[in-house]
Amino acid sequence: MTVPIAKLCFWGVRGSTPTVDPATWRYGGNTPCLELIAPDGMQFILDCGTGLRMLGSRWTAPSGGPTPETHIFVTHYHWDHIQGIPFFSPLYGEKNEFHFYSFRSKFLGRDSLKQVFETQMALPYFPVDISAMSAKRKFKEVDGGETFTIGQNKITARWLNHPQGCLGFRIETPAGIVVYATDNEPGEAKLDESLRELASGADIFINDAQFTPEQLATARKGWGHSSWLEGVKVSRHAGAKTLVLFHHDPDSTDRMVDSILRQAREEFDSVFAASEGMVITLGAPGDRVQAHMPGTRTTLRREAQFHAKVSGVTEGGKEFEEETIVRDLSLQGALISLKHLPRLQSELQVTMEAPGADGMQSMRLRGYVVRIDAAAEKGHSAVGVVFTD
Repeated sequence: MTVPIAKLCFWGVRGSTPTVDPATWRYGGNTPCLELIAPDGMQFILDCGTGLRMLGSRWTAPSGGPTPETHIFVTHYHWDHIQGIPFFSPLYGEKNEFHFYSFRSKFLGRDSLKQVFETQMALPYFPVDISAMSAKRKFKEVDGGETFTIGQNKITARWLNHPQGCLGFRIETPAGIVVYATDNEPGEAKLDESLRELASGADIFINDAQFTPEQLATARKGWGHSSWLEGVKVSRHAGAKTLVLFHHDPDSTDRMVDSILRQAREEFDSVFAASEGMVITLGAPGDRVQAHMPGTRTTLRREAQFHAKVSGVTEGGKEFEEETIVRDLSLQGALISLKHLPRLQSELQVTMEAPGADGMQSMRLRGYVVRIDAAAEKGHSAVGVVFTD
């Protein structure tokens, strides 16, 4: 019997505006865009931020149905969620077909999403107009509370609490349930209950975590965003299995997101912070959802081998310590061979013996797991680590 598998890929995870500074390199600076490949081959894209350009540059045409189609859900019309549309190269291919879904804005009226397309490529904002896009495009207005099916997948839309409106989406596939609920602020009882219903029993609950609880209670109140703590509360109440913290603030450095993730994991068992390139597989054998990074941006590395002692936490939550070899050392990190399989985005303590001016010296470093190549060697995994101090 074939087990249904779905694959969820993160192409853009930043909120409000893209970032390019080194302090946000590890989690990434592109604005929201996710891709879900369902077991029946249907391809879904969630939001069209600058991450959409990255998806387009690595485009693989969908395989589901007699006519390959891609279904794109736009949560709302704020700039960070649509700014990748003109740069999505598959829209310029005449053999491609796209179905867009979003709500009718009271500010734009009928055909809101089509108007957004046309306006952002109109003079003087863009050098070519929408007629340059030769792909087939269809637009469907959906409302909060609406449910429909695409292939073998059930889609539910719910209103979220965000200025000018925003939709959250629940996609039920044969491999599991993905809920995408970015840009929502707690505090409106009816919409809070709507979010809990949307997230009920979700295998993956992707939730806005742009602000800290302290910011949400004071300076950022009313801005339309949430915090890691609110995401934990909803996950507990709704029985969601895995929480993914999303829509990172442009002013949140990698270390700040590390701290937010650490706090969330102290309160909820299965939590990840959304990171560009992260892939989550649903329907795979095993109880815990596993995320992995199939590739990573590379830096200048030096082939070397140093003996080291490494301690950390496994994917199953157990502490471990083992002696091993650190290799492919760079200014930012290293590749470490481990028998134990650590949790992605967990911390490792690395004590390494390295040559110094007075002979071999011991260095204690704190690393952060950004990549895992399971069974890279017999009985071992190759673990990519970025040093944080």
